[in-house]
Amino acid sequence: MKYIQIPLAVSLLLVGVVACDRQGHDAAADEHTHSDEHDTETSRGPNGGRMLRDGDFALELAIFEAGIDPEFRVWATANGNPVDPGEVSVDVRLDRLGGVTDRIRFAPQGSYLRGDTVVYEPHSFDVTVDAAHEGAGYRWQYDNHEGRVTIPSAIADEAEVGTETAGPAVIRDHVMVYGRAVPDPERVSHVTARFDGVIVSVNANIGSRVQRGDELAVIEADDSLTRYTITAPISGSVTQRHANPGETTGTRNLFTVVDPSSLWAELAIFPSERATVSVGAPVSIRSAVGDIRLRGEIAFLSPVVASNQSVTAMVRLDNRDGLLAAGMYLTGEIEIGQHEVPLAVRRTGLQTFRDFTVVYAQFD
Repeated sequence: MKYIQIPLAVSLLLVGVVACDRQGHDAAADEHTHSDEHDTETSRGPNGGRMLRDGDFALELAIFEAGIDPEFRVWATANGNPVDPGEVSVDVRLDRLGGVTDRIRFAPQGSYLRGDTVVYEPHSFDVTVDAAHEGAGYRWQYDNHEGRVTIPSAIADEAEVGTETAGPAVIRDHVMVYGRAVPDPERVSHVTARFDGVIVSVNANIGSRVQRGDELAVIEADDSLTRYTITAPISGSVTQRHANPGETTGTRNLFTVVDPSSLWAELAIFPSERATVSVGAPVSIRSAVGDIRLRGEIAFLSPVVASNQSVTAMVRLDNRDGLLAAGMYLTGEIEIGQHEVPLAVRRTGLQTFRDFTVVYAQFD
């Protein structure tokens, strides 16, 4: 079995959910108390607290938190009559999950005894109350549990309830930007003929994979009628072909060869974010479709503002696996700052519990 404090959003999948609504908070117009939340059989006192009785002696124990940090307050009675707080000593022990114990001692204040320790959330603990009055000692013990659930391991596994160890981390601030993949200009070659002539043969088609030095076409020069070979200047794919046997070369582009192993991410940075971005900043790139993820850094920031007032940032991308193609839409997260913190959890671990943002913990 796994014992875990778990988000209420998945409580339908679980067993043993403890009620988490507060009761007794408005017991009096001028007081705000936090009573035991799940034991509906427990009697309540005039201040909305839990009544603890032993014979003719009784304590009312409540958590008061109206405009202050939560604290315990105690009212004592004997034979139904109020007891002077100065004649009673009270000690409360709270045993929390994880082996944490809080000890609270009390001092008289007006008509009640006031605890000397803040009762921090969650108000989920086993309570032991020791009191003394007129030479007699009293002890009460009860559970005040909230936000707890016991989950069979099989159900936890099926619901994908997991845990991670929280600890020191570096929190990174990011700017979200958008753009597209464009060819690396250093990896694009437009092939023309060195000398005007007639195309004798063509050995490459659109889509052909070529290596540097591979034959693309054979040309017969006009001035010497000598044949010479046009070769691929880089390795890559033929993306354009404007050459057929019998045609004259002229000065036009005959072939375009593109090496897709390197691309650029062309990202638009808007004026409000320009001051936070600098060359060398790390960038996480994700494709709009296919969830392809790459990392790089800003290599260039354009000094020219586009018509939409954005500034272009260029990030070189390693595309040797060929997952990206020029023209694909991209999302980028540019890192603009770091903060070392002593304790961090993933955002996905944060949940809402009543009016708190909380992290749930697994025990036992």
